[in-house]
Amino acid sequence: MTDSGTQLFEELDPQPRLLMGPGPVDVYPRVLRAMSTPLQGQFDPQFTEYMNQVQVLYRQVFETANHQTFLVNGTARAGIEACLTSIIEKGDTVLAPIYGRFGHLLKEIAMRAGANAVSIDTEWGQVFTAEQFEEAIAKHKPRLVAISHGDTSTTMKQPLAELSAICKQHDALLYIDATATLGGNALPVDELGLDMVSAGLQKCLSGPPGSSPITFSDAVAERLLKRKHTEAGIRSAEAEALEGDGPIIQSNYFDLPMLMDYWSPKRLNHHTESASMLYAARECARLLLEEGLTACQQRHQLTSKAMRAGLEAMGLELFGDPQNRMDNVTGIFIPEVCGDGAALRAQMLEDFGIEIGTSFGPLDGKIWRIGTMGYVCHKANVLRCLSALEMTLHRNGFKTPQGAGVDAAYQVYNNS
Repeated sequence: MTDSGTQLFEELDPQPRLLMGPGPVDVYPRVLRAMSTPLQGQFDPQFTEYMNQVQVLYRQVFETANHQTFLVNGTARAGIEACLTSIIEKGDTVLAPIYGRFGHLLKEIAMRAGANAVSIDTEWGQVFTAEQFEEAIAKHKPRLVAISHGDTSTTMKQPLAELSAICKQHDALLYIDATATLGGNALPVDELGLDMVSAGLQKCLSGPPGSSPITFSDAVAERLLKRKHTEAGIRSAEAEALEGDGPIIQSNYFDLPMLMDYWSPKRLNHHTESASMLYAARECARLLLEEGLTACQQRHQLTSKAMRAGLEAMGLELFGDPQNRMDNVTGIFIPEVCGDGAALRAQMLEDFGIEIGTSFGPLDGKIWRIGTMGYVCHKANVLRCLSALEMTLHRNGFKTPQGAGVDAAYQVYNNS
């Protein structure tokens, strides 16, 4: 405290952590360096060129030719809100299949946007069959289906190919929340026929939370432009002539038609672009594309395979449908002797500097979730986590064969 009584607090100097929960995860050092790049004005030609580059990079990350591919400022949820708030009109029927926490979130956002939101449910730890989708879509006739590709609350990944085909048969748009999967799990947007997709940086892309890459098709863009509205303070005669005759989008900040203008050659002012986050998003994409999409996905698969082999060798039971597990997060039943698992998680953090997660809703205190994604998704971190978990389990009354987890992980790596 200064003489004047002003409270300044100490300079930031947190203890080092290895973030192996369901996200966020450790950020690539190159991304952190990119974030320290000096700021520029948002209409500086150099900066607008960086914006153009981001669009090109993320078309490759999403594996799409969609012209409308850009960033929404805000965490991954900002991208979700922008997509749903902009495409949903009051009274639209929206189907939100729920197989974990984030299905509930999509349904709530749809309701807040004025939709007649309906859902189907399955047990947490399972995913939906094509037959369940077909029945629900035929029954409810939704204008939009909104679902998460991977739900970190359950560590499950929903297959999308059949769902996309069913939506097209019933003239329903398909929105995908790819926050938890983009970069570490295959998601070829055009090949799968996905209409709208949003994601975040803080999972497999291993960047900081705060920017949401999105992409949507020309058909979606055409629908959105029917709701086009330009703020009065910047509206020109030309812009007024392009106004849509549909209902105005309820959010100004998440108004995709206005963001389309902002990211277009017009550079029509909407907000002040979050420059440091744009630099981060740009470097996240460059890192992924340098490694190669397939190589990165294979790294996530191998690392999860090694982690899961180690966990099972320690006598722990994996959670969920083994055919549909995400390639970057693993769920484990908490042994009864460990209670709700909170004490063990605290010891992992305090004694070893390793963060793992629990879950939500019906899985709260029932499973741990260990993330192996992005910069964290490497052999050394798997071995470190398994070794620390073995020691901590012993201290909490769960005895495991000494070194079995690390040995099993080594075997996976040696045979790869």
